[in-house]
Amino acid sequence: MQTGNDPMRRLAHTFARPLAAIALTAALGACVAGPAPEIATPTPQLPTNFLYAPDQSTSASLDGLLPTGDPAFRELSSRALDSAPSLAEALARIEGARAGARRAGAERLPRIDADANVTENRINPAQFGDAGQGGFIPRSQTSYGANLVASWDADLFGRLRSQERAALARIDAADASANAVRIALISEIAGNVTDWRTLAARTEALQEDVEAAQQLARLAKTREDAGLAPGFDRVRAEAQASASRSRLAALQSERARIVGRLVTLTGLDGQSVNAALALAGPSLEPAPAPTALPSELLANRPDVLAAAAELAATDQDLAATARSRFPRLTLSAVLGLLAFDPEDLFDEDSIVGTLTAGIAGPLLDFGRIEAEIDSAAANKKAAFAAYRGAVFQALGDAETAYGLIEASDAEALLAVKERDELERAAALANTRYRAGLADFLTVLEARRAADASGERAAAALGRAQRARILLWQALGGENSRNEA
Repeated sequence: MQTGNDPMRRLAHTFARPLAAIALTAALGACVAGPAPEIATPTPQLPTNFLYAPDQSTSASLDGLLPTGDPAFRELSSRALDSAPSLAEALARIEGARAGARRAGAERLPRIDADANVTENRINPAQFGDAGQGGFIPRSQTSYGANLVASWDADLFGRLRSQERAALARIDAADASANAVRIALISEIAGNVTDWRTLAARTEALQEDVEAAQQLARLAKTREDAGLAPGFDRVRAEAQASASRSRLAALQSERARIVGRLVTLTGLDGQSVNAALALAGPSLEPAPAPTALPSELLANRPDVLAAAAELAATDQDLAATARSRFPRLTLSAVLGLLAFDPEDLFDEDSIVGTLTAGIAGPLLDFGRIEAEIDSAAANKKAAFAAYRGAVFQALGDAETAYGLIEASDAEALLAVKERDELERAAALANTRYRAGLADFLTVLEARRAADASGERAAAALGRAQRARILLWQALGGENSRNEA
């Protein structure tokens, strides 16, 4: 049991008054240093609504903008969330940010180290004059020691606390950035699957064009053999079929591009991607667009959230840098063993100890700290500019997506109407020709006008679905965590 004569307690009592003086000095230093510079970061002014958004009576789900009913999309997006390289990289950045926050938090806690040593000193006894000449002072001496060393930065002015808050904010930024990668990954997979379904619809339409042209060619051949029409009619009909076959063959390069892109996105091999795309999917039927408020972008867009978190981190960086002008109070203690014979190392007389309290602060640094503060302030200004840029990028993306939906819907409606009307005209011309009321040139021109109208309609419907995927991403993919 320790008593009032314990050396460590006497040592602590000795330091009591100096510690009080140190605390007073630190307080005065804080008053002289002053606070961090203020940098205005007002919230950007947002419009009350989107220019191209549908009226409020339109009821639709944000989830419905994605092709969630398509088994290929479900399969590929699910696999991508497990193995996509881009997402793995983003998740690793979150782990790095968390490690940085743990380190920043640990800096606020005491640190305890242990060491052991054996030291041999050799001296010249003559340096002690006559006392050394008598042989009373040994020429060499070996010491044995072991120590526990504890140190703690009291962080009186919150420098370490600000650094920890900055590190925590960067976890939020990394998490939001990872979610942005995830949303971009899902939306691009959805877009490529939609392109694949669009290709399938275009292929079907072109195959129908080929079949119709071949029927005309067979009819012309029959009339040619009967001497009722020249061979030129058959040649023109066959040329029409060849034109459709040429467009049909050109679609294969687009299929290869889609498969290659999905391999990159998902981290799967080409056979697995092709097998998923081979699953039967629904027809292209774009869903209505949901309404949204511009202010919702601030809560849902991951890039905006990441920029806001980075802005908060730079604010804490600035505070920590400004507080480096303040004095730092450091407390340390050493408790150890020191002996000159190994057998005496654990004797009571071998116990030694030191208790230290120190304060240090900048006195004359010729503008070094001020330059660091100016740099931190510039970083905060840049982060605020990046935040505003992210906000207006989000606004622009949403406006673009809503505008594309309006335009593509109108285009798709007219393209489908054109297809239906041209197909009816071609069928009517063929009927009149068989009845002897129209010549073959009229039939051929009607067929040529109808050809590719089905392909154009399919492409227009695909662009309308693509616009909805863009809107889902622009609005922040609010429910993306439940998609796959």
